[in-house]
Amino acid sequence: MSAHCQLTGARPRFGNTVSHSHRRTSRRFDPNIQRKRYWLPSEGRYVRLTLSARAIKAIDAMGIESAVARIRARGGKV
Repeated sequence: MSAHCQLTGARPRFGNTVSHSHRRTSRRFDPNIQRKRYWLPSEGRYVRLTLSARAIKAIDAMGIESAVARIRARGGKV
């Protein structure tokens, strides 16, 4: 599963771990990606989305219909 959110577009970011002696080693900051299934009433089917935890909260606030419309507007497949 790729670590990228279909709604917000959150992807891994890269940076450094800095030790006490100030040596730097590269590391990766991954978003909290979950696979979630939603019922889409307009199409009469379930959709499975790969979402970050922040996007799940956003869907709870705005609704699945508008979230799917945003994903499709960005060119994503649902």
